[in-house]
Amino acid sequence: MHQVFLKAVPILEKIEKAGYEAYFVGGSVRDYLLGKDIDDVDIATSALPEEVKAIFPKTVDVGIEHGTILVLYKGTAYEVTTFRTDGEYKDFRHPERVTFIRSLHEDLKRRDFTMNAIAMDKTGKIIDPFNGKQDLTDKRIRTVGKAEERFQEDALRIMRGVRFVSQLGFEMEEATYRALEEYAPLLIHIAVERIYAEFSKLLEGEFLSKALTLLVDARIHHYLPELAEYEKEIKKVAELCEATRLGEEELWALLLYLCNPKNDEKFLRAWKMPVKKIREIRDIKAAVLRREKEDWSEEMLYRTGLKIAIQAEKVYRTLKRIPFSGFPQKLEALYESLAIHNRKELAITGYDLMQWYNKKSGPWIKEMLENIERAVLNREVENDKARIKEWLQP
Repeated sequence: MHQVFLKAVPILEKIEKAGYEAYFVGGSVRDYLLGKDIDDVDIATSALPEEVKAIFPKTVDVGIEHGTILVLYKGTAYEVTTFRTDGEYKDFRHPERVTFIRSLHEDLKRRDFTMNAIAMDKTGKIIDPFNGKQDLTDKRIRTVGKAEERFQEDALRIMRGVRFVSQLGFEMEEATYRALEEYAPLLIHIAVERIYAEFSKLLEGEFLSKALTLLVDARIHHYLPELAEYEKEIKKVAELCEATRLGEEELWALLLYLCNPKNDEKFLRAWKMPVKKIREIRDIKAAVLRREKEDWSEEMLYRTGLKIAIQAEKVYRTLKRIPFSGFPQKLEALYESLAIHNRKELAITGYDLMQWYNKKSGPWIKEMLENIERAVLNREVENDKARIKEWLQP
């Protein structure tokens, strides 16, 4: 058994000693069976929230209405959730109510995909009522029970399914795929923030190309912010990324470049992503457009900044199908050779100019600083206060 589970075994033992059942469940068990890294574990129990709190001296009510208690044990926090069944779903996302139960089988039955409906006891014994382990072996994504019901209960499961394709490279089981296709319109009922979170994880997957192709083939993109009319462009991203790994911001910039909407800001804001990320993605696209017209010069690199320049060059090389090898080092070397790396490194300030010219502050200072900045960059003058003052003399 993995060390992360062994460390948490005392939690299960304490719950069992109090007369209840407790198991490891969910993604940690799935990833353990797949041989992947595990950061933390989730625990499910027949003990009610108040009973869990009575067992452990240090707890936090993080989601007690849904049966989840955070147990603090020897410096580590563990989410312990009571077995439950979900009531009727009214908004295609959340159940109207949850009912706490004592049956592990019934708890696993309400979960999304068979690979996430596997439990493990403290000895490492697997409890797998829906053959999730076999689906892992067969590299197949299949819902627990009828896919139509699972997706109508919680439409975000549609995005989760595609995200798992991206992360694992598995095939979508036929009935699950058909339901995915049929119920994709329900995504309009899901908060954009939740869709964006799943899409972001999807973009980071090793099998992104496969997932994006599925997204378009199942017409899911029609129900994602701003993407309905960009089938060809999404497929182009899928094609370009078959042999290339880009970061999330770089992928967004690539998508933005290919879609080329009338308003980049509106396109990105529709996803409710952070303003800082929107700015970075737009900066990358702008740098790619500049890069198409010219190679990196010292001034262009200075104006762009090293981070954005490297990201833009990755996107540019992806578009042009140019190998990545060697380019970051060349840009880094060119950047290091710059006379200055930002205006703060200039040897003079606006205050110096005001003193030298005995003039009040005004637009003239910004204009003059820009001229000095350009001259220092082009090595027309040394970045030294006395040298700059001398250079400025008529």
